Amino acid sequence: MRQEQATTITETGRLSEEAYRQLALAQPDRKWELYDGKLREKPGMSVEHGDVMVELVYALRRQLDRNEYRLRADHARLRRSPRNYYIPDIAVVPAAVERALRQRPGSLDAYPDPLPLVVEIWSPSTGAYDIDTKLPEYQQRGDLEIWRIHPYQRRMTAWQRQPDGSYAETVYDNGIVQPASQPGVSIDLDALLAD
Repeated sequence: MRQEQATTITETGRLSEEAYRQLALAQPDRKWELYDGKLREKPGMSVEHGDVMVELVYALRRQLDRNEYRLRADHARLRRSPRNYYIPDIAVVPAAVERALRQRPGSLDAYPDPLPLVVEIWSPSTGAYDIDTKLPEYQQRGDLEIWRIHPYQRRMTAWQRQPDGSYAETVYDNGIVQPASQPGVSIDLDALLAD
C-alpha cells in the first residue's frame, strides 16, 4: 500500500520541511514555494515574462560550459531555511552541485548553498513579492549575483555580492551586461528586451 503523502499542516498553518519537499515532488505540475512555512503557489506569468525567460536561458546556454554549469528555468528551489524555499525564474547551478544531487535519485531540485546567478523577471503577478520577499532572502542566502529584469521598463537591476557580504546595486537600461560571477558571458540587454 502506498504511503499517504505528507501534506499535514500544523496548527499554525505551517508545513514541515519534509512535508513541503514531498508535496513539491508529488505535484511537479504545481510550482509550490514555501514562505515562513506556508505554501505559496507561484502564479502564471505574462507573455513578456515568458519571452524574456526563454531568450535569456538560450543566451546563457550558448555561453556556459555544461561541464561547469547547469541552467534551471522556473524549476530549481532555493532553500533559505527549513521554512523558506523559493523558485527563481532562472538559476545558474554549478554542475558539480547538480551532479551531487543526482547521486540521490528522485531528489527535489533544491539548493541550500549560494548560487552564482539567480534571475527574477518582473511580472504584474509577482513584481512586489520578488523585490520585497525573494530578493532579501536571496541576499541572506549569499547568492553571488541577483538580477531583476523588468521587460516593461526595459531595465535590469543587478545586485553583486561584495567581499564584506553587502551587495552593490547596478541599474542597466541598455547595452551589454556581463555577470561578474560568469566570466566570459555577455548578455545584450537591447536584444533581450527587443519586441
